[in-house]
Amino acid sequence: MSSTIGFTLPQRGVFFGVTSVTEMLALAAKVDANPLFGSIWVGDSLGAKPRPDSLALLGALASATQRVRLGVGCMASFPVRDPLVFAYQWATLDLLSNGRMLLAACTGLVAGGASAREGAAFQVTDRERADRLTENIDICRRLWSEEHVSYKGRFRSFEDVTIQPRPVQQPCPIWIASNPRPPLAGPALDRALRRVAQLADGWMTTRLSVGLARSNWSGIATALAQQGRDPNGFPTMAYHNVNMNGDRQAALEETKRFLDAYYGPVFSPQMVEAWTAAGTPEQCVSHLDGLLAEGPKSITLRITSWRQTEQFERLVNELLPRLFDRQPGEGPS
Repeated sequence: MSSTIGFTLPQRGVFFGVTSVTEMLALAAKVDANPLFGSIWVGDSLGAKPRPDSLALLGALASATQRVRLGVGCMASFPVRDPLVFAYQWATLDLLSNGRMLLAACTGLVAGGASAREGAAFQVTDRERADRLTENIDICRRLWSEEHVSYKGRFRSFEDVTIQPRPVQQPCPIWIASNPRPPLAGPALDRALRRVAQLADGWMTTRLSVGLARSNWSGIATALAQQGRDPNGFPTMAYHNVNMNGDRQAALEETKRFLDAYYGPVFSPQMVEAWTAAGTPEQCVSHLDGLLAEGPKSITLRITSWRQTEQFERLVNELLPRLFDRQPGEGPS
């Protein structure tokens, strides 16, 4: 593997003993000091899956690090937040970090009514989220690159707005995070994949079943080519889990407990297995090889264990050297 890897902080874990703010910032500093890592990621939600606010945490990470990109994936609240306020906040973060911010926006749809309840407080319905995602991307891009912006949209209209500061990055990247899966099919699936190709600067996904990343990437790559964009140069990243344990089944069982606490009992054992590099370092590398073979060009890893610092040291000292130190022909790069 020739590219750097990302590290995802489990900030919702502060609510159930997985980590603390102090531990997360200490791990972030270690990530920043290790050249094998290229990015640090946090999650996001307002009411659907509450956690320490992503923007506030990213501000702390901008001070705790100097080198790595700082990403949010996915920005589930993006369709809910006021785009003018958000554009100002994100531009400020890009200034504080000296141009290291990376936004992966998404619809934030959650089964079971959680996203609907979240949106109700902001007068945002689930059926509007995809269109609000599209509109807010357009608004942010204009506010980050133009002065005296006037806009008339379906959800937000305004006259003569200029934000300061501007992002250091010009253009400031916006990815879309999505992992459409059955029963989504037909025109609805095509729209979700085309949205990435038409609007995004990159794609983040998760793999909840073997082959899912490959099939979705195939659709996005086709749509990119139709847009005249080169799929080979389009950034893609898999948001994935890792749990190292000599007993692979024990690693998967701890991951299931972690995900149940983090999201609720919504992931089957089969989904957990598809979404997690579990077991010995050799077993984890073999699993990640299979993931990379489905098309993602890079990976960000979240440790699904209550032993975050211990697992991080194993990740750095045992797993990543095996993943990066390849001879030609020994696996995906």
